Amino acid sequence: MAHNEAVDVVLVGAGIMSATLAVLLKELDPAIKLEVVELMDSGAAESSNPWNNAGTGHAGLCELNYTPQAADGTVDIKKAVHINTQFEVSKQFWSYLTKKGTFGSCKSFISPVPHLSFVQGDSGVSFLKERFDVLHKHHAFADMEYTEDKAKMAEWMPLMMPGRSPDEFLAATRVMNGTDVNFGALTNQLLKHLTSAPDAQVKYCKRVTGLKRNGSGWTVSIKDVNNGNTREVDAKFVFLGAGGAALPLLQASGIEESKGFGGFPISGQWLRCDNPEVVKQHQAKVYSQAAVGSPPMSVPHLDTRVVDGKKSLLFGPSAGFTTKFLKHGSFMDLPRTGRAGTIGPMLA
Repeated sequence: MAHNEAVDVVLVGAGIMSATLAVLLKELDPAIKLEVVELMDSGAAESSNPWNNAGTGHAGLCELNYTPQAADGTVDIKKAVHINTQFEVSKQFWSYLTKKGTFGSCKSFISPVPHLSFVQGDSGVSFLKERFDVLHKHHAFADMEYTEDKAKMAEWMPLMMPGRSPDEFLAATRVMNGTDVNFGALTNQLLKHLTSAPDAQVKYCKRVTGLKRNGSGWTVSIKDVNNGNTREVDAKFVFLGAGGAALPLLQASGIEESKGFGGFPISGQWLRCDNPEVVKQHQAKVYSQAAVGSPPMSVPHLDTRVVDGKKSLLFGPSAGFTTKFLKHGSFMDLPRTGRAGTIGPMLA
């Protein structure tokens, strides 16, 4: 086993989380030494892949679960405002990187797509109207539009209106400055920018097989999945950005905070349309409400996606279940993480 020189930070997983954090750390401290370790042969191979998510530039514009309604009918917008602020900071960061010259153009991963919210029935319309009234007063949402006019909705989302009963009570809001984000392209752009700096490496086809305390830091055991060679890396800090694979590594760390965490691999499955005659009829991300008692991930939406310059439509998600924590994982992922302390969180 080869013993590698020490680094400041090891980041496990080459998705959007590790890529963003690694670039931020390098910008804040150019002298920092870090290594990103990825199991697959490329970055953004799992959740960050553009076809594994809806690509919504989450800014709190259309996601109704960010603005919960209390029993007295009032709508709390604090979470939506907070998320909107975070996304604006993200855009500022990407703009800053673009000006550096080694990051490339933002046009390769972010596209303007209106964000709409759509509701049905008396309670849904009442909620959306109250939500609009409160949000519209905030400067970040001042451009939001509201309508109960079916003709107007037919202009905003023509694929969703044909065949509806004239008696159906509907409402929608629209914000024109929403975005679609190709998180796969963004991730790989960040990783390429990262490796243009000294003392920053991204290594593919590497599996983290062990994680143990080493004084005030950590020793990370790594195996090359192609040739079987192993090595150890000493790091002051370790970031687990490996999606579902982070759970067994968290358990392996033995830290007190790892106890009581469980994973239940439910995923979202999407229907995808690439027919240009259909795709050209819809230019929006339209979010609705989840059924009563359903989890937020079951919120139905119809999304314009822009991937590598080509538009598609995604509809979903419908729930999927597997015992894999990653699409390229093992069916034994769930059984292997079973612990006495994981039963409660999984049932919850």
